[in-house]
Amino acid sequence: MKFLFVFYVPTGGMDAVNRHRCRALKQFGHEPHCLYLYPGSGQQNVTDIPTFVTNDDRDIKTILTTYKYDAIVVTTMYETFPRFRGLGYKGILIWEIQGYGPITMARAEIINSVPYVKKYCSAILYPDTPHIGTLLNEIYMNMNVPFFSFNNAFDVSSFCYKPLPQWGVPIIAWVGRFEDNKNWRELLLIAHQLMAYYPHLHLWMFEDPNLAVPQERAEFDLLVQQLGLLHCLTIHSNIPHALMQEYYSIIGDSGGFLCSTSKMEGAPHSVVEAMSCLCPVLTSDKDGVWSAIIPNQTGKMYPLGNITAAVIEGQQLISNPYAREYIRTNAKIHVSMAFSLERYACHFMQMMNVLYGK
Repeated sequence: MKFLFVFYVPTGGMDAVNRHRCRALKQFGHEPHCLYLYPGSGQQNVTDIPTFVTNDDRDIKTILTTYKYDAIVVTTMYETFPRFRGLGYKGILIWEIQGYGPITMARAEIINSVPYVKKYCSAILYPDTPHIGTLLNEIYMNMNVPFFSFNNAFDVSSFCYKPLPQWGVPIIAWVGRFEDNKNWRELLLIAHQLMAYYPHLHLWMFEDPNLAVPQERAEFDLLVQQLGLLHCLTIHSNIPHALMQEYYSIIGDSGGFLCSTSKMEGAPHSVVEAMSCLCPVLTSDKDGVWSAIIPNQTGKMYPLGNITAAVIEGQQLISNPYAREYIRTNAKIHVSMAFSLERYACHFMQMMNVLYGK
């Protein structure tokens, strides 16, 4: 079968999600493609997946006519449904929700989606994220729209631990955008307090500057100065995705960890990547990571906003080598099972069978 996955730009988590799931479907004999409406930094990561970047109706119509997709999965952009139908696509059209940040925004977007989904859409797909499921059941109650929910795919064979020279001091890492929901302020406060115990600690922050909110970035620069973190801070911008496995491996071997401070998540993209590379994870408690992080088994978790609790959990990861290795090993095993390509392809094709009435 032929599938098309559609998103705004090839960047951030969606770039990785699409590449991993396309590999999953290719592995089982299907033909997946990606369409992005605008260019983005993730284009450097595209290798073996047919990928189109265009927002021109003529180009899109040619793509649809040429490949005659069995299903199109559109992430987030429900407002494009009339466009695809108007360009002649009559097949299965699936709206996918990978996450909308704060729950108030998720609620508003799902409410706004209703007329588009009811008129043009065949089904709704979302990762194993409880707050999205709750909102869908509330807002789409008594509507004849099927929902499907399963974990994203992750290829642990292509993105995994790489033995590299030791760094020598703990590295705390953060991956995200400079915007409120990613909660960079909390990360800086945690790092500042950990510095009192580990004065040689390094802080690495990975971002795409094209996605930053300018005011947030200005406030970030100010808070870094106020907390005296400039000497230990390194900002990595637009790192090619293939190189991130090396960074996660270095961070894991340094005695540090990935710190995920976001207020809400749809799916645990960077968390799963780190786990696959034996980089321990400390995360705020949000339901988007529950499929990946089992407290004290596959990672560490702290109540959102509780800096003291986060610092305590972080100290355990840095100072307790036995607990650290136990978590690193379990995390890798968990990702390889719960997010496997085989499991994703199986769930995806079960969804297709239901939608085709098989």
